[in-house]
Formats: sequence, structure tokens, C-alpha cells
Amino acid sequence: MFCDQVNFGMSRRDFFGKFAMGIGGFALMQLLQRQASGAAPITLPGANSPFRGILEKPHFAPKAKRIIYLFMSGGPSQHDLFDYKPLLNKMNGEDLPESVRGAQRLTGMSAHQARYPLAGSIFNFAQHGQSRAWVSDLLPNTAKMVDELCFIRSMHTEHINHDPAITFFQTGHQLPGRPSMGSWLSYGLGSANENLPGFVVLISKDRIDQPLYSRLWGNGFLSSIHQGVQFRGGGDPVLFLKNPDGVSPAARRKFLDRLAELNAHQAAELGDPEIASRIAQYEMAYRMQTSVPEVMDSTQESAATYELYGEDAKTPGTFAANCLLARRLAERDVRFIQLYHPGWDQHGALPKNIRRQAADVDRGCYGLITDLKQRGLLDDTLVVWGGEFGRTNYSQGKLTATDYGRDHHPRCFTVWMAGGGVKPGYIHGATDDFGYNITEKPVSVHDLQATILHQLGINHEQLTYKHQGRYYRLTDVEGHVIKPILT
Repeated sequence: MFCDQVNFGMSRRDFFGKFAMGIGGFALMQLLQRQASGAAPITLPGANSPFRGILEKPHFAPKAKRIIYLFMSGGPSQHDLFDYKPLLNKMNGEDLPESVRGAQRLTGMSAHQARYPLAGSIFNFAQHGQSRAWVSDLLPNTAKMVDELCFIRSMHTEHINHDPAITFFQTGHQLPGRPSMGSWLSYGLGSANENLPGFVVLISKDRIDQPLYSRLWGNGFLSSIHQGVQFRGGGDPVLFLKNPDGVSPAARRKFLDRLAELNAHQAAELGDPEIASRIAQYEMAYRMQTSVPEVMDSTQESAATYELYGEDAKTPGTFAANCLLARRLAERDVRFIQLYHPGWDQHGALPKNIRRQAADVDRGCYGLITDLKQRGLLDDTLVVWGGEFGRTNYSQGKLTATDYGRDHHPRCFTVWMAGGGVKPGYIHGATDDFGYNITEKPVSVHDLQATILHQLGINHEQLTYKHQGRYYRLTDVEGHVIKPILT
């Protein structure tokens, strides 16, 4: 009957235009309903919500409800933070043996050095906690909580320069254009809070000495409702959210009502699902005019809480303040909170610069983990800390008794995780005595991504999206869950 009524000569656009209201009209009409004139904002409940995930429910029972990803952009030096190598100190200044380096490629910044002098860390290391994890004196507060952390010392990647390496960590592919991890989670599980985005991005404002592109938290080929929303410290937390001067809330509400009606007509004409996404985003922005100021206002936090995070937490936009904000967002069920801290790219003057970086993050990380645990949130919040690659065991440029630099090193580096069903006080993987190659339990970027999705109840092989004739996923065509690190 249906086929008899279809004009098979009509174009694809005509087809979707004529039948769009039958396909997606009900959900769109839900967006346009109001309880009364000047009514409360649209709610997005149940199956009709554009912010609902594609999955009816997780593939299996999740251990975590949310992710806080502390991304140390630039590549922190594992040799000066976590991966203690006394042989480097013993052989300080001697050449890196060719048998260790082999045919592995180097960046253009150190590939043409006449020699590669091994650089032992000038910082003191000690073992801490029952796990006996090694931590340098750069991170005294992190050292106090090692029994809450799961260290992965055997991370590796194929990407040796910042842009492709960071893009790979964030999207599962080194080239731009793929959805970010937070977008994949939003697509799969949806938002758990209808008044806040499911994916929020925070950037330490005091360390913007390395570019971070908005495509790192982009939605790629997924609907735009899944892109990350950047919250900023001070001023307007979200750009263009506030009503302009002279525009009242009632006027804004009326404007959105009329705009939604116009967009509904266009959706019926063109059948473009992105139009419904745009309507939903306008409505989310309307609700965020109330919810964002509330979540950003930390003035009611106790003195004990500020003591946990340190004095920097009182300055909006610092890493410590963003860690406190991440906890507040986690309390409000924001699914994915991405916190970037740039500035870890120490090709020279490493001892001076890494002291600054470590001081920025040490207290904030300790405060975040401790605060989450005290509030009963750590069990179902997975916290991840790490950068896009590690640093070389040899000095880039001149090596002196008090100064050295380190080039990019993708062959082995360290990340840590906490909460969300990973083993506390556990150390996974190992590197050789030179800290140059992995000797035990290698972990790829896709393995890490598969594990993060697994803790949220998602089989990484089954969360896919068909684009241009191919099914895509965050982990591309590989990746295995790191089962030994899970509880």
C-alpha cells in the first residue's frame, strides 16, 4: 500500500521532505510543546530526547558512571615523575647504546645530534604506600595517594609529534575529523543531566603555551549535540550563553519558541536531523543560563575543601580550580569531563619547567581524588591522568649537572587511573633499565580507550556509527580491554 503511494521518480530530498514529519516529527513536536505562555524550558525526557544515547542500556553492568580525564598536554617526562631508572643516573652523560635504540625513529629536533647522552633525573625518587610505587619529590601529594592509583608504565603510541599524538588519544585516529571520546560516550549513553552538557571541557588558563584545537573535543561525523562544551574560568563561563543587554528572559523564551517553529518547518521540508539537534542545543543553552552559574559558583564550598585542593583553587581557571569544578560537575552527573593542562613539552630547561608544571597539578590531583572518595563518588568515577607520549632518556641539546631537556618518546610512558573499578595500588607493565623500551604488558592507546568504555558498560566493538559506507568506532579496528587492571 505504502509503495503504491510513493512516486519513485521523486528525488531523495523530496522523499525526506515529504515523510520527515512521519519519521521524526513526534520527537520534534515534543521539543515545541509548552506548558503555557512563557512556560518553563523544554524538558527532554525518555525516548523522545535528542540527548538520549543510541544504546537502550549499557552492554553490561558498568563500574563507572562518569569519566574525569586529566590530560597533561605536551608529554610529561616519566623519567622525572614515575619511572625510576637508577641506571640512567649511574651512566649519566654516557651515550645511549645503539642496541637499545635500534632502528626506532627520532623527531627532527634530536635526530641529527652528534650523540645521545643519557640523562639521569636530578630529582629524588622514593617508594610510597603499600604498593611501593616510585614517585619523585616533584609530586609529594601524589605520593601520599599512590595506594588509590593504578599506574600503567607500559603505554605506547606510534605518533611522535604533538598534533597527531594528541588527536589519536582524543579521537582514536591521528587525522582530524573523527569524534572525540566524550562525543562517542554522549552518542552511546546520552546525557544524565538535562540541564548541563554531557561532555564538558576545561583548560588551565595559566598554561596556554601549547595550542589546543577545539576539534579535539569535536563531534566529528556524529550529531553536533555530542560535541564538548568548553567552560572557562572567570567572565562568561560559556561564550554567548548570557542574554545580550536589553533582552529579557521572557523575550529570549519567545524568540526560541518562534525559532523552533521556523526550524520545524525546515525540518519537515528537508528532513535533516541536524535541524532537530540545533533546536535541542538552543534549548540546552536556555537551561544552562541557570544551571551553569550555579555549578560555577563554588563560594559555598567549605574551608576544608579548599584546603584539600590548595590556595590555587580559589583562582578561577587554574588547574586546582578546574579540579574542584570537575568534582562539582561529576556530582551533577556530567558524563565526561575533559581537563587539559598544557605546557609539558620540555625540550630544554626541563628541571626548571617541570617543577612549575608539577606544582600546578600535584595538589589539585590529590584534592580531586581525596574529595571524590570522601563524598562516595570515587567508586563510580573513573579518573585518568596522562599525556600523549613520554620523553627520551637522553638529553636533547646540552647536558649539564643541573640542566637538560628531553625529546618526544612514544615507545613507553606512564599514565595513572583511579576509581571507577580499576585496581587501587596496582602497577601494570614495565620498561627496561634504560627506560627506553617496554619489557612487560604493553598497552596501546586503543587498549586504554577500550578499557575506559568497558568501565562504563560499553563493548568498544559494538559502539559504532556508519559514515560514508563504513562503520566507525573509537578504537578503529583494534584495542583490547586491559583486564589485569580491573577489580
